[in-house]
Amino acid sequence: MVLTRRLKRSRRASRGAGAGFAGRLMAAQALVLIASALTTWLVAAAIAPSIFHDHLQQAGVSHASEETDHVEQAFASALLISLVVALMAAFIAALAVSWYLSRRVRRSISPVAASAADLAGGKYDSRVPDPGLGGEFAMLSATFNALAERLDAVESARRRMLSDLAHEMRTPLATIDAHLEAVEDGVRALDAPTLDTLRRSTRRLHRLAEDIGTISSAQEGHLKIRARLLDGAVLARDAIELVADQYAAKSVGLRSQTDPYVTVRADAERIGQVLGNLLDNALRHTPTGGEVTLTCTRQGHWVEYAVSDNGVGIEAEHLAHLFDRFYRVDTARDRQHGGSGIGLSIARALAEAHGGSIAVHSDGVGRGATFAVRLPLADEIKRRTDQKA
Repeated sequence: MVLTRRLKRSRRASRGAGAGFAGRLMAAQALVLIASALTTWLVAAAIAPSIFHDHLQQAGVSHASEETDHVEQAFASALLISLVVALMAAFIAALAVSWYLSRRVRRSISPVAASAADLAGGKYDSRVPDPGLGGEFAMLSATFNALAERLDAVESARRRMLSDLAHEMRTPLATIDAHLEAVEDGVRALDAPTLDTLRRSTRRLHRLAEDIGTISSAQEGHLKIRARLLDGAVLARDAIELVADQYAAKSVGLRSQTDPYVTVRADAERIGQVLGNLLDNALRHTPTGGEVTLTCTRQGHWVEYAVSDNGVGIEAEHLAHLFDRFYRVDTARDRQHGGSGIGLSIARALAEAHGGSIAVHSDGVGRGATFAVRLPLADEIKRRTDQKA
């Protein structure tokens, strides 16, 4: 209720501000016109008679003649009437143009103020049309609309994230609650299998909390990266050793191809997490009997880690969204296989925190996928540092 009242006051204030601005603009332009008219009148009254008198002298007209006085009076009268009529006509025309311009400006500002109030109230579909007043106003409306679209996307992602997060937490919590209730009712014994189920559920919640904390810290720039010189091939070998048992249990082949003498400056734990997430993702989407390959190669000033599989593949429409939080190509399938929907988002955030990037390629469903992580070589980092210095 308080927010609603504030928004109503803001809208009323914006309308008053628009009218006030137009009024002040009109008043300022009227003052300019009045000042211009007075200046014109004073200058003409001060200069015109003397110039006219000099011309009479040059024409040989006597100063004492009555004709001269009459001519000068006639000139002064004609000058006065002409100036008054001309200045009044100019004043009215200029005032009409100023009034029209003020209305156009006010009509251009009012939609911006109203749309800003809508955004403050959570209506992110509000847009501002181009008022047609020039490049500056066109840029203002385009920038405002881009901001509204960005806020709309962020809000949609936030709602989707909260919904998926609630779903992710619901399953392990339900498992824990059901087993504890069964133990309390005497239906189940607090034996090793029950404890193992409870531990797996709590580990899933713990992993989910850690993943969310990691990606939030990385995207906000608060993640600590303890970088040091590392052998790129060793990083690949260590990542394979950690998942070798899981691959063997599913009968999925795992092999590696690495270039020698590839040195990177990176945080071993964080890059290991990136490669681990990619290898885990590849295992979930590669059927029994399939094969996954991890390569480490030098590509110019970069070292590229590529995880390729011959699994289910990815449709083109999903490729641009794979690194979004909680995004899944097949929601039911991924949840069934234990994916949290955050692993690829974490991989991107950690790669970017190292000054690198991540990309994905797939030729379509049933044709596998390749995830490639690029990190700057140690000598490239030194070159960039020297250029900045």
